[in-house]
Amino acid sequence: MVRQVVQLTESQAQRLRDRARHEGVPISELVRQGVEVVLNQTETDAEMRRRAIAVAGYIHDPEAPNLSEHHDDYLVQVWGQ
Repeated sequence: MVRQVVQLTESQAQRLRDRARHEGVPISELVRQGVEVVLNQTETDAEMRRRAIAVAGYIHDPEAPNLSEHHDDYLVQVWGQ
């Protein structure tokens, strides 16, 4: 293992301590897990946004012509059934 110094905000440090205590693992293990998530991420946030924007409006439903404007209303109808 390589020792690395990392600076965190007070809030991050406290949340990390709390999470480590809750999970019963060392803080260093949580940091290693977080590093793996970042390193294994294949897309950047910008790429994910571009893909999401590219498909926006792609689905057309004649029964819900205003789906993009009222998606929450339609979800309430479906989940409320």
